[in-house]
Amino acid sequence: MAYQQTASSPKCPRFLILLVITVFCCCFATAKTQKSLERGASFSVEDDSGFLTSPDKSFTCGFYGVGTNAYWFSIWFTNSENKTLVWMANRDRPVNALGSRVSLSRDGTMVLTDVDGKIVWESSTNSTPTGAERAELLNSGNLVLKNPLGKILWQSFDFPTDTLLPKQPFTKTMKLTSSLGRGNFGTGYFSFYFDNDNVLRLIYDGPDISSVYWPGPGLSVYQNGRTDYNSSRIAVFDEMGNFVSSDGLIFSASDMGARVKRRLTTDYDGNLRLYSLNSTGSWVITWEALAQQCRVHGICGRNGICVYTPELKCSCLPGYEAVDISNWNKGCKPKFKPTCSQSQRVKFKQIQYVDFYGFDLNYSESTSIQNCTKLCVEDCRCEAFVYRGQKCYTKGALFSGLRSPTIEGSLYLRLPEPLSMETSPAANLTVFNSCRTNAVKIGTSSMYDHPSKTVRWVYLYSFAAAIGAVEFLFILSGWWLLFRRSQGMSAPLVDKYRLISSNFRMYLYAELKKATRNFKEELGRGGSGTVYKGVLADERVVAVKALADIYQAEEVFWAEVSTIEKINHMNLVRTWGFCSEGKHRLLISEYVENGSLDKHLFPPNFLGWKERFKVAIGIAKGLAYLHHECLEWVIHCDVKPENILLDSNFEPKIADFGLAKLFERGGLNAVSSHIRGTKGYMAPEWALNLSITAKVDVYSYGVVLLEIVKGIRLSNRVVENAEEEEAEMKRFVRIARRKIQCGEDEWIEDMLDPRLEGQFSMNQAAKMVEIGISCVEEDRNKRPTMDSVVQMLLECEEESNIQ
Repeated sequence: MAYQQTASSPKCPRFLILLVITVFCCCFATAKTQKSLERGASFSVEDDSGFLTSPDKSFTCGFYGVGTNAYWFSIWFTNSENKTLVWMANRDRPVNALGSRVSLSRDGTMVLTDVDGKIVWESSTNSTPTGAERAELLNSGNLVLKNPLGKILWQSFDFPTDTLLPKQPFTKTMKLTSSLGRGNFGTGYFSFYFDNDNVLRLIYDGPDISSVYWPGPGLSVYQNGRTDYNSSRIAVFDEMGNFVSSDGLIFSASDMGARVKRRLTTDYDGNLRLYSLNSTGSWVITWEALAQQCRVHGICGRNGICVYTPELKCSCLPGYEAVDISNWNKGCKPKFKPTCSQSQRVKFKQIQYVDFYGFDLNYSESTSIQNCTKLCVEDCRCEAFVYRGQKCYTKGALFSGLRSPTIEGSLYLRLPEPLSMETSPAANLTVFNSCRTNAVKIGTSSMYDHPSKTVRWVYLYSFAAAIGAVEFLFILSGWWLLFRRSQGMSAPLVDKYRLISSNFRMYLYAELKKATRNFKEELGRGGSGTVYKGVLADERVVAVKALADIYQAEEVFWAEVSTIEKINHMNLVRTWGFCSEGKHRLLISEYVENGSLDKHLFPPNFLGWKERFKVAIGIAKGLAYLHHECLEWVIHCDVKPENILLDSNFEPKIADFGLAKLFERGGLNAVSSHIRGTKGYMAPEWALNLSITAKVDVYSYGVVLLEIVKGIRLSNRVVENAEEEEAEMKRFVRIARRKIQCGEDEWIEDMLDPRLEGQFSMNQAAKMVEIGISCVEEDRNKRPTMDSVVQMLLECEEESNIQ
């Protein structure tokens, strides 16, 4: 009704004028949105159109304001609710609403100044100017400074705050550090980082303590599924939603696939989460490090207890109160004055199902609760002790408290006597005089001791137990039905469940039959099975391998599948799942666009030198990972060009590594039960029935490396040599050794593929021939290891002088 009156009012023309002006201003502001900031230019907080946008409009860079007078120079997702921030230049020092600006100075440094002209932040980390000509925001969300030739001189990707974006490498110098709270962008207490032992961890680094809480601090590196062997300390987060790290940490978004905007963030509550942006602009959690939020250390501060009700809730210990109810990181403070007087009587309050991580002063086994109490009383530092199963842990501080029905034993909190207890009277108190050695246990009245309430609680617990039993039966039935469909698989149930519950999943045979259109398009076949092309329901193009009869044995298949799901490297074909249903045994792997190496290297096809060297070093890296970095050593046993696949960038990926011979780390040589491999690429020890080691792969790699150099098959060719036939490989090695020993000039040109027509790196070619010759030594002890091969190739990787 009010709208109709306004519309009929003579003031309508004024309204229309205001509307036109508003639309004009909006359009003008949009038009002024910049794609780059040139040298000498700037924009300020007052300039509403002072933004940089990525070409695809996914990201915006500019001033982000909270309240009326606090602004941060930031990058955010343009189309997300509340403009989700991914990077901040001045997270601990916001600038004023008036007069603050960001500039690209004459020396090429990006500078943020406050209202008083003081520099709050600048892109140069030292006194050397960058010499940048312009600043741009890329489609990846990366803010970069470029020189006139377009070379990136500085980038925000090198200085993350709390978020990692796809295509943003994560290295040993970086941390993802949380904010202090919702809407409080200051540097928080939780960080995701590479520790000194090369392992990715989450740590609480607060004002009082530092405590690592993920992966499980009570387990070893290997028990947590990681490795500290690889010291490169690098991780990659790709656009498909996959995260892969040098320490063996691998995870994927539950909605894995392209065309989804994602971010990996260390949240202010200490959890590491992977988010996907949906069509409404809101975020969906597609992976998180900790399913139980209370496992985050320091989340409830000192003397605080984390409990699920069912939502996470922090509470204080009896006799303590919150320091700041709006910020539980500050914990709880005592209501009493702590004292260590010998005349002070103390008492202990029993709190069931509660434990605190760390700060153990003493640990005793097979001891009584009386002795445990005495240990705490006689140590002035002791604030409480935990007693369970005749084990005693005295605590010097109480951080990272957790209440859970799964926790055995009780916490006994040390309190001064007398103390007015404002908590539930259900606890037992032990009064102790520190000058004496006898304790008197005083049982307080408890609500559980009241007859009527006892009956009520008995009914309640009985009902809960009945519900739990029914739920257990449902779960057990579900498991049985699921594995019944696999028609009697004999692998241990726990192993199967672990595989199915991971991102490496089990597929039904019907799914794969549909994906491959009844196994219509064959990509190739070999001794281990036939490979078909398929498209899954989520539109992923895959290679489906139907395994040969030799892998039908149930125990062999499950043992090898359990190892495949732990292996991930950029130079190994990624295996996404398996099928074990009836007589069918299949593996589902990524589809690699350019097919196998042999189809590009040997005549009539041709591969350029840069691609050849990339392939050589990539294969070496993949084999080095299998031999030296896996939790179990994996020997491929069939390295050949047909098993080297090339992606769209000609990056090599080793295929068929999953069904190779497995060896326990730390074990000695093992003897294979049957000969594997392809004639011409097989090491001599296969025929001599010697024990098999990783050096068989080194030999095969040497043959492939020399074929990459020569551009022809050396493994299966025989040539006439005077009075007898000689294998092409032996002839090549013999001639190469003679030329090297004689110091012949330009010897390398005679050993290379003549089709290269001089377009190769002399140093790289010579190194590859030398490495290849050493790899095919008859005596396996003289062959190098694959990690040393990688090092030798890396030394000449930057060699670019094509002759």
